[in-house]
Amino acid sequence: MKKIVLLPLDERPCNYQFPYDMFNNEEINIVRPDLSILSDKKRIGDLKALSNFLIEESKDADGLVVAIDTLLYGGIVPSRLHHDSRETFLERLNVLKTIKENNKNIKIYAFHLIMRSPQYSSDDEEPDYYAHYGREIFLKGFLSHKHELGLASEDEINHLNSLVIDESALNDFLGRREINTDMVISSLELLDNKVIDFLIIPQDDAAEFGWTAKDQSKVRSVIENKNLQLSAYMYPGADEVANSLLSKMVLNFKNKKPLIYIYYPSYTSGMLIPRYEDRMLDTTVKYQILGAGGLVASSISEADLVLFVNAPSGEMEEAANQHKNFRQYQIQRNLVEFVEKIRYVSKDLNKPAIIADVAFANGGDIELVKMLEKSGLLMEVAAYAGWNTSSNTIGTAIPHGISTWLNGKTTQLQSFLALRYIEDVGYCSIVRSDVGNNKLDEYNYNYFYVEEQRGIVSKIVKEALENFVKTYLPSIKNKVKITDIYMPWRRMFEVGLTVEYKNGEK
Repeated sequence: MKKIVLLPLDERPCNYQFPYDMFNNEEINIVRPDLSILSDKKRIGDLKALSNFLIEESKDADGLVVAIDTLLYGGIVPSRLHHDSRETFLERLNVLKTIKENNKNIKIYAFHLIMRSPQYSSDDEEPDYYAHYGREIFLKGFLSHKHELGLASEDEINHLNSLVIDESALNDFLGRREINTDMVISSLELLDNKVIDFLIIPQDDAAEFGWTAKDQSKVRSVIENKNLQLSAYMYPGADEVANSLLSKMVLNFKNKKPLIYIYYPSYTSGMLIPRYEDRMLDTTVKYQILGAGGLVASSISEADLVLFVNAPSGEMEEAANQHKNFRQYQIQRNLVEFVEKIRYVSKDLNKPAIIADVAFANGGDIELVKMLEKSGLLMEVAAYAGWNTSSNTIGTAIPHGISTWLNGKTTQLQSFLALRYIEDVGYCSIVRSDVGNNKLDEYNYNYFYVEEQRGIVSKIVKEALENFVKTYLPSIKNKVKITDIYMPWRRMFEVGLTVEYKNGEK
């Protein structure tokens, strides 16, 4: 048995539970810190306890997958709020050197985020001032970057000059960005010195222009100057990266490198730039395949797995709007042929079919899942995901599919597949907005505040999801059971679910 230590990005299920559910088994022992020492949204994790955990558990481990933002800042949200110095962060980062000195054979796969710059005004996950100046801070970065590149229109330049932002707020934001970017470069130095064996630098909530894009350019220059392109990947994402790194590590231990063919429902699907990202979808898909330890295949016949990327032909819409008609979905995308190809690959060729459902942002495609149900393909595919951003989805679906390819359709992996339909389509696309719009006012709650993790809202959501299963997933309604449900950050955006799937076995 191989032992892999995992330091997740935070305590939410997407970071703490998803990678464990996909890869912990009889051959792979994944060891995680106790939830009590991890962060809780804006509350910093216990940095000393986390450091001690890493040092002790890594002494006899074969691998370490580490979120450096947790190691340095205590979690993803604390990384946007801290006031510590570079010297303090360098001392925390040097724990990785200690781990390598204690265990020269350990493989360290790490990921380190470029700090995001949300496009809206909210302090839910940002400093307090972001509630007042968030949109303006984003626009200042976006428009000034375009202006520097000579791409801004006259109207955009006028808009830039008209922005009003509290100077102390902007200085705080930019000062933290500078330190955080410097720390990403410090992680690259550890990669260059063979302390870290592989590094992914994801970008959360990115855009083509702006603060994140400028930081990305600075980091890319270091990667190019140090010739680290083959061991330091940089692409959009965040909460899914541990899945990819675990997949890559497990494949490395097994000396396997699967070939994965990419299939879209429209000729132009791969050319669109997804919401909250900064580049064409196909470019990111290929990075995600590489990041998970695979290679892109040139044909279905040579492929070990087929990745079906459900996307529109053009501009991506939010999942909450999918009841409307859009040409890029209804006219320019051939979903019928897409599903028939899934059937052919999984049934006739008997190859694992992975579905990365990025048709919409922040939720799965209801029409696609209804067609999978109608075709009897729901539990025949190797993996499905359709949550949050495009990269979150792709970086969940590919590792899940790879684990199914390695281990078969185990009860554990089938339960995770059922969970994805219930959470990504049931909750994200249907229940979240329904409960948020029609139930919360009755209890004086709102989208960002439901008071308790396991309170009245979680009970309402559970009942709604059980109805979703009966209505949309009738073929598995007697095989799945929601055994736990909670609201991790006591808000509506994410949900914590435990789902058990039993295919008739006793």
